[in-house]
Amino acid sequence: MNNFFTYIIIILLVFDVNAQDQKSPKNVLFIMVDDLRPELNIYDKDHIKSPNIDKLASNGITFDRAYCNVPVCGASRASLLSGIRPTKERFLNYFSSVNEAGPEIKNIVDYFNERGYLTVSNNKITHLKNDIKSWDEEWYPKDISWRNYQDPENRILDINNKPASAYEKLDINDSVYFDSQTANKSISDLKKLKDSHKPFFLAVGFVKPHLPFTAPKKYWDLYDRSQIKLPENSKFPETAPAVANHKWGELRYYKDIPKKGPIPDDLATTLIHAYYASVSFVDAQIGKLINALDELKLRENTIIVLVGDHGWSLSDHGLWAKHSNFEVALRVPLIISSPGLKKNKKTKSIAELVDLYPTLCDLTNGEKPNHLHGYSLLESMNNPSKIFKTKALSRWQKGETLIRQNLFYTEWKLPNRTVKMLFDHSVDPNETINLANLKRYNDVVTSLSNELEKLNQSFK
Repeated sequence: MNNFFTYIIIILLVFDVNAQDQKSPKNVLFIMVDDLRPELNIYDKDHIKSPNIDKLASNGITFDRAYCNVPVCGASRASLLSGIRPTKERFLNYFSSVNEAGPEIKNIVDYFNERGYLTVSNNKITHLKNDIKSWDEEWYPKDISWRNYQDPENRILDINNKPASAYEKLDINDSVYFDSQTANKSISDLKKLKDSHKPFFLAVGFVKPHLPFTAPKKYWDLYDRSQIKLPENSKFPETAPAVANHKWGELRYYKDIPKKGPIPDDLATTLIHAYYASVSFVDAQIGKLINALDELKLRENTIIVLVGDHGWSLSDHGLWAKHSNFEVALRVPLIISSPGLKKNKKTKSIAELVDLYPTLCDLTNGEKPNHLHGYSLLESMNNPSKIFKTKALSRWQKGETLIRQNLFYTEWKLPNRTVKMLFDHSVDPNETINLANLKRYNDVVTSLSNELEKLNQSFK
């Protein structure tokens, strides 16, 4: 009898410990990288060196088909952080504010604050400074300009509001650039947050590989220029509508870029090289941050999210920068590593940035606010081989894109007509042939157009 009661007591103690473990709030390390393409080893590409992001992926779930809801910094971030989709009235450009979602909307920082989390933002999380008032701390590195040039000539031009170079290759230490300072600040924060004995939501925003492509020379030296290739689809598709094109003014601002016409192949190769170097530079900073998390023994109770805010064209379709409805501007890297969930897995279930807010609610065992437009990705993480979500919705200016399995359908409602673009990625992953005007696709286009309209109505 005594043995029986002893057994029951042990069982109850074990149950109590497990229950406490389950109730123990998980920390969140939220890493956002500006202009990062899903063109890494974890996405079956081998031309960019990103060992630290690859290592993170080996400890979590990689979303192979993740998409931003609008391909521009401010609007993408505002939509993600509010949990609200963009429409033709809100979240339109890089000046977009989280507050456009409405005063009644609880953004993700408010949400974690209310649950007793310490909330810290380091560098570029929102596009506008002080856009979210509820951070416990909002920090930015200091310099005379956000472009953070180190070459004296570039600095002088930039200070005087004149265009400088689109790239910089100097034999200097990482620490002079913002992203290294951001990593160091975040590492210092982790030490303080650990000592606080409170759960935390630490958001870390890395600027590179955003223009200008400034990275220490050692990251340029990782690449053999002769092996850098221009994309196969480096011309604007003849069958695509003119409205899908743009002048890529973001890049043309810089002094070494032609103001009109295409970029010469030699310069294009240099720019791609500079972009790769910038990715490797920021990868090194991410590695420092995650190593610190491990050293502080915080990893076992911390959810890590790494995400890009939108894609970026490197001469794809003859375009540069974001600001388009082509997949290269919409698709983003997304990795989630969470204690107790599967590791080193990849899922083809579709994800949208607006899904991250409800996902973090579920991963931290919190109630989901009623206003959220996205859906939790937890099912996809628990069963990565199964497809749970088959559609995504993105928009840029007047163009709205419905991603439906392998079909990418875009519709522009112009004053006097509706313009359509359709690509089938099962046979044309580089989006070279617009199928929307072919008679045999009439029924497909009609079906997708109706579905797009219904989705728009449901999210107003």
